[in-house]
Amino acid sequence: MKAAAISALLSAMALLTACSFAPPYHVPESTPVPSQYQEMEGWQPAQPMDEVARGDWWQLFTDPQLSELETKAAAANQNLKAAYARLQQARAQTRIARADLLPTLTASAMTERSRTSPNSPRFPPGDETTGNDFNLEGDFSYEFDLWGRVRNEVASAKASQQASAADLVSLKLSIAAELANDYFSLRSDDAQVLLVDQAVKDYQQSLQLTQNLYSAGAIALGDVAQAQAQLENAMTQAADIRLQREQVAHAIAVLVGENPSSFQIALSPLPLAVMPPGVAPDLPSTLLQRRPDVAEAERRVAAANAQIGVARAAYFPQFTLDASAGFNATRASNWLTAPSRFWSLGPQLALPILEGGRLAAQTALAKAQYDEQVADYRNTVLTAYQDVEDSLAALRQLEQEAQTVAAAVTAAGVALQQAQYRYSAGAVTYLEVSSAETTALQAQLSAANIQTRRLNASITLIKALGGGWQASEPLFSKN
Repeated sequence: MKAAAISALLSAMALLTACSFAPPYHVPESTPVPSQYQEMEGWQPAQPMDEVARGDWWQLFTDPQLSELETKAAAANQNLKAAYARLQQARAQTRIARADLLPTLTASAMTERSRTSPNSPRFPPGDETTGNDFNLEGDFSYEFDLWGRVRNEVASAKASQQASAADLVSLKLSIAAELANDYFSLRSDDAQVLLVDQAVKDYQQSLQLTQNLYSAGAIALGDVAQAQAQLENAMTQAADIRLQREQVAHAIAVLVGENPSSFQIALSPLPLAVMPPGVAPDLPSTLLQRRPDVAEAERRVAAANAQIGVARAAYFPQFTLDASAGFNATRASNWLTAPSRFWSLGPQLALPILEGGRLAAQTALAKAQYDEQVADYRNTVLTAYQDVEDSLAALRQLEQEAQTVAAAVTAAGVALQQAQYRYSAGAVTYLEVSSAETTALQAQLSAANIQTRRLNASITLIKALGGGWQASEPLFSKN
């Protein structure tokens, strides 16, 4: 009869372990998914380049040095190493939470010699005041997870681990995009350095010419001063561009895990013929599968949802089964003998009675944290769409700017040539030549700048779409 009762009790507990007080989890609803991007109108993307590994999206730019730097950054960037360490911590936390699903068994051994005060009220008259205590004991404890507290802790830890994995992927994407942006900015600086250096040489020749003409009495002193000022301004601009280049190179060094003091990257201007690669953005409905930051935010919501179940389970009694067995004696000679055996076995129940509203506050805290994560998730989704729209708008507008600045470069070259002819004929002062030269230089610098902005906009679009992440690839490990 007793065996039947115990069996029935264990069966009932087994059924109760299927209980969980966490709310049923659903991915929070975000904003309605648009049928297409607003900025897609009038912008014709190229076909996807299937032959390029989508994970290494920077290969779309077909720049070997950029690919080499990206490989170094993936292996040596210190922020990535820190993020990987955080992922390892999250995995360890998941294993710690899972351990509570299993029983614990500990063993202990002790030998002790002690003296008891004979004047103690608990001292039995006639006993020895000094004695030995030899103890060998094993303790067993198991909590019946009747209300799902432990299982929800595990679910929360697992979701947090997945969020850390997504955070690592997101950081990889951000660092790769930042490195690509810095790289093309550096190459733009290289092109501008050559343009301004050539302008300095031309202005030096112009200054020499005006000095010769002034010496011959053909022109006024003002033309010499104008040529001198133009040369000095160009030299100042050249120094400023070189400073900017050095700072960008230092940023690249940190991204690839090298010391900026010893990092060198050769001058190599980007030809103006280099265009951004055609990027075909995925449909908006697949955006959430590609963006690791969106996946991370969703996993934070899942973790917070499980914590609500943990807080609710604290209202209910906690059942544990405790057992201990071993040997205890006063002499070593009979320590490990049958008469020295002892054991105990029994269930334990703990139920909160008066806790000053702590449990209600913990439940309210868990719900508020869940609401916070839901809001963060929805904001991340909105930001994702904003990033795509911004990048598409930049690509569309910069393509038009590239066409107009190319026309401006051509027109400025013609204007400069005509101004030089008129100045040689004595029809105009050097001010007109100086103005035409400045306009031509600024147009060329603008062309290089717009080229870089177009490349950076394409990088930003790739990042906004989640990089080369394939929707079929699992973002989270199953372990």
